[in-house]
Amino acid sequence: MNTAVGRSTRDPNRMLPDDRPVHDWYRFVLSFPPHLVRHCLDRLGVTPGQTVLDPFCGTGTTVVECKKAAIESVGLERNPMARFASAVKADWSVDSATLADYADEVARRAKSTLAEQGIDDWSDLPLLAEDGSIPASIRTLEPDRFKLLLKNSISPIPLHKTLVTLDMVDRLGDIKMRGCGRLALATGLVRSIGNLKFGPEVGIGRIRDDASVVDIWHTRMRAMTDDLQSLSTCNGAYAKVLQADARQAADVLPPRSIDAVITSPPYPNEKDYTRTTRLESVILGMIKNLKELRALKKEMVRSNTRGVYKADDDDATIRSNTEIARIADEIERRRVAMGKTSGFERAYARVVQLYFGGMAKHFASLRTVLRPGARLAYVVGDQASYLRVMIRTGQILADIARTLGYEVMGIDLFRTRLATATREQLREEVLLLRWPGRPEGKTK
Repeated sequence: MNTAVGRSTRDPNRMLPDDRPVHDWYRFVLSFPPHLVRHCLDRLGVTPGQTVLDPFCGTGTTVVECKKAAIESVGLERNPMARFASAVKADWSVDSATLADYADEVARRAKSTLAEQGIDDWSDLPLLAEDGSIPASIRTLEPDRFKLLLKNSISPIPLHKTLVTLDMVDRLGDIKMRGCGRLALATGLVRSIGNLKFGPEVGIGRIRDDASVVDIWHTRMRAMTDDLQSLSTCNGAYAKVLQADARQAADVLPPRSIDAVITSPPYPNEKDYTRTTRLESVILGMIKNLKELRALKKEMVRSNTRGVYKADDDDATIRSNTEIARIADEIERRRVAMGKTSGFERAYARVVQLYFGGMAKHFASLRTVLRPGARLAYVVGDQASYLRVMIRTGQILADIARTLGYEVMGIDLFRTRLATATREQLREEVLLLRWPGRPEGKTK
């Protein structure tokens, strides 16, 4: 089945203006759009009273849309920043008026503290010494945390203002208000305070020697309170987000508890999501040193060479798959022919095998938590990131799922996009599966 899905727009992946409430609190640049989740809910026939799982929850698009539709949901996400964002976005129990008061008080105290230090939140005056050195009164991160940041991802004065504001966020209010405050600061860091730019990968854009922090944060908090006020009469369903590895879903979810899956897993495309969220993860203290960063990467499906380790063995699960072996061999053949010898380039073929092996582990783990007849939708895309070798992700995942007992209902076209390297049109698709159920002891 190859039907087109989604709403007809110039860019089907663009978020619609009416979908900004809650979704816009914090969102990956390349997140799949809320209207696609609504399409999948309809396509899979999901109704209130059923439970939807998003095992690659990201920033919570699926759980928020389910909550709006009064459908219970569970999300799994290993990245601590993304999991935190999803959990805050899925909790609408915070009183909007109380949150507004909290935001006003945090902003007042943060500005007062900065003023005592001779710093105006909107000041354009240089605060660094003539030789470019940083005054001792300007705060920064401890060395182990600071060296995790991408170089120049935030300038010294905005970082100082951010740390002062974060202190006030954490000092006032209850845990839920502090969660909203931290999320608003994370979004401000990415969009307006730091020096990041986003394309296929995160990088450094225009260097801001100074930036307003408190007022940017306060504006985002008021947007949150407005959204919560507009949702005060909404019958939001139960939503839970767990920090967990999608390859081990059976370890954290009850047997036969899930009616449907709607998700967009990572693709084998060299995108490192721990870099995408690095600035806010480090400043908010979710990753404190290199050891914690490596531990995090090891608990994620491998989709880029920065996350490949010598002891990885997910590829053992798909060694009999001839198409994956063919792709890996072709990548390695081209690497040798082109004289590519760096450590990253040598790992290209392996990361593809590890990716599909990890997804096979994920599909296998899901089988005990799905109810018989459960339907699944995976938003996936073709890739040519590794030496221009085409990877038909949806077709390969369909073959893997079929070998594990799933029924393939179809592969629907969502959109096409132009490959940067090859200028070839790549398909982004919705892989549709059904779990028929298996007698106990016969799921392998």
